[in-house]
Amino acid sequence: MVGIERGKALLDDLIEKAGGCAVVDGGFATQLERHGASINDPLWSALCLIKDPDLIKRVHLEYLEAGANVLITSSYQATLPGFLSRGFSIEEGELLLKKSVKLAVEARDKFWDAKRRTPGNSHNRALVAASIGSYGAYLADGSEYSGCYGPHVSIDKLKDFHRRRLQVLVEAGPDLLAFETIPNKLEAQILSLEINLQACVELLEEENVQIPSWICFSSVDGENAPSGESFKECLTIINKSNKVAAVGINCAPPHFIQSLIQKFKELTGKIIVVYPNSGEIWDGIAKRWLPSKCFDDDKFELFATRWRDSGAKLIGGCCRTTPSTIRAISRVLQIDS
Repeated sequence: MVGIERGKALLDDLIEKAGGCAVVDGGFATQLERHGASINDPLWSALCLIKDPDLIKRVHLEYLEAGANVLITSSYQATLPGFLSRGFSIEEGELLLKKSVKLAVEARDKFWDAKRRTPGNSHNRALVAASIGSYGAYLADGSEYSGCYGPHVSIDKLKDFHRRRLQVLVEAGPDLLAFETIPNKLEAQILSLEINLQACVELLEEENVQIPSWICFSSVDGENAPSGESFKECLTIINKSNKVAAVGINCAPPHFIQSLIQKFKELTGKIIVVYPNSGEIWDGIAKRWLPSKCFDDDKFELFATRWRDSGAKLIGGCCRTTPSTIRAISRVLQIDS
């Protein structure tokens, strides 16, 4: 096991070697679909863990070739209850979770071994972050963008939901854990999604997890979490945990990002990570993307330097971004470093 301090040192070293800002990969499900994968399914990209694991490794390699320094595993929507609903046993579900890490590690090592033999190689050895989606991701109803889990969801229920998946992913040997698309707390009449965040932080402590984590939120207004609650409350919880190395925003529109980085800089001393989506909006009921203020790769390239200059140390893309997006981000950050 890596160990918290060694894991943080690996992350700090990666950022330093990348010129002060490392590159996270881009939209994983987006690229799977570009290769013809049909993933309109409650398991989403995790469906390929069952049907086409070679394609998962191929997409990881494409992002590495594009300049990614951090790979996020295909486990965002991979959960034991989800696999059980498909007729898999708990043991089979655990093996699929471990496979998500194994495929990313194999792709990273294959890419790194080839680059090490290349004269003049300037690539850094990428890190693998095991993705842990929110409870709403498992529900597959878009509630990770609203936090509408209902009054039946307690902190104990959420910890029970996350605990075994967390343990299995840690056992698989990633360099980092990535808690993604956390929506925060809801209106007064519904249980707080601060509970969800608190569940994640408490689990890291209870399970004595010995690799660093990041926790990323979504935002639908560019100011607060989807529920309308302030990020100050979220970061107050996160700042108390030495197991969380980084905090930030994923799967929010790119035009929100700069002001949110500035806000987070005022609220935390932790590394800031941002990987926005294309600007399109996911309709969780209709299961389709709605057009919005979409950014092309040229705009990502333009804004990536602004995000870095505002204080982000890890920058990538989320839904509807592709290897060409990551290539554009990597190119401009390398030029300016």
